[in-house]
Amino acid sequence: MAFDIAALALVIEAMVGYPPALVRRIGHPVIWIGRLIVVLDHRLNRPGMSAGRRRLMGVFALGVVVVAAAVPAQALESLLSPLPFGLLGLGLLGSTLIAQRSLHWHVAQVAAALDTGSLEAARKAVGHIVGRDPQTLDEAGVARAAIESLAENFSDGVVAPTLWLCVGGLAGGAAYKALNTADSMIGHLTERHAAFGWAAARTDDYVNLPASRLAGMLLIAAAALTRGADASAAHRAMLRDAPRHRSPNAGWSEAAMAGALGLKLNGPKVYAGVLTEDAFMGDGRRAADANDIRAALRLYRRADFLLVLLVFAGVGLMLTWQG
Repeated sequence: MAFDIAALALVIEAMVGYPPALVRRIGHPVIWIGRLIVVLDHRLNRPGMSAGRRRLMGVFALGVVVVAAAVPAQALESLLSPLPFGLLGLGLLGSTLIAQRSLHWHVAQVAAALDTGSLEAARKAVGHIVGRDPQTLDEAGVARAAIESLAENFSDGVVAPTLWLCVGGLAGGAAYKALNTADSMIGHLTERHAAFGWAAARTDDYVNLPASRLAGMLLIAAAALTRGADASAAHRAMLRDAPRHRSPNAGWSEAAMAGALGLKLNGPKVYAGVLTEDAFMGDGRRAADANDIRAALRLYRRADFLLVLLVFAGVGLMLTWQG
């Protein structure tokens, strides 16, 4: 277990994030992984191939992506661990796999855009964090989309990489990030990727099972500590609605968030011009605005703080066991 690496990674990322100047100079691990996925998709997912062949190539591509991320990460961990400040270096590297600060910033930008009264600016801001067509959304739809994205990305952008950093060290965190990036890029039910992205989508579903449940429970606990939020309603909504979500994982945090804030989230959405039916999460109001986004961000900050406390508790247990 590597609770110490995960704890440092969480603190560093929350404090400084990933500097934009660094993105401009060398990119970001997700960008590097994404470029590899694009190359593999272009070379291995050729038109005219049978569905079975595409699926086989997708399994191979996923293996390449995960190994390409995990092996260098494991090598760096082995190299840095014995050094005097090696743990700090590993925490810095691990912080690039977590998105606490950037997620908060992107969602807050949507609220700020809604405050200006510019629907187009709000649609543009939310378009950076959702896959659906933002042009189909009214102001309430933009606010709900931002809150849904905050809840879902708390699970797979914060809790899951932290969990896999704890379990597998830097290599575990890097492997998870590679898998999750592959799912976001090719794990779609489109004509091109339904077969080729099958392995990425199914593996990501299984790997995210524990983190999604933990994320939901953290949001319920956070609701109990947040004025104006309803922990009991969050718990009821999660147990009732999460299993009905189209995704086996996204519903747990979305339903908990919806119940806590008295909202009704999810439901039918438009992706690439196609209407996709999905279950509603929560039984509250559909009307949402910038204030609801800010309420969701308060809940997110408390849930994230509880996650940090859990990881530091793990550090304490690890030190006790080693002593």
